Amino acid sequence: MYTQVKDWLDSILKQEIPDAVVALNFNLYEDGGNNWSMELVGTESFDLEDEDWCCDEIFDFGTRETPLSWNEILDEMTQIIKKYLEQGAYSYILKNYQGVGIGFVDGDIEILFTK
Repeated sequence: MYTQVKDWLDSILKQEIPDAVVALNFNLYEDGGNNWSMELVGTESFDLEDEDWCCDEIFDFGTRETPLSWNEILDEMTQIIKKYLEQGAYSYILKNYQGVGIGFVDGDIEILFTK
């Protein structure tokens, strides 16, 4: 699964990201039938004390139309994104922002990286 996520991230992180983006979040959601999808969004705010920062979305990397889909959930994706932050070809792009989080669209956010 790491290779699939790595390839997906490598392809979307090549694009130009708007200057107004200050943090990134991996949104997880169920598509039905125990199938899960993940999209990456850029936000215009970041606040460790208020998880609603991830709702200030201003950029979706085109992932809303082409999310990564799988049938596992949060723990596996958290470990994979952490590994990408350590080893991924474009991890420096993710680390260029104030924070990187992951979580279910209607749930809690886990912060994976902060400056």
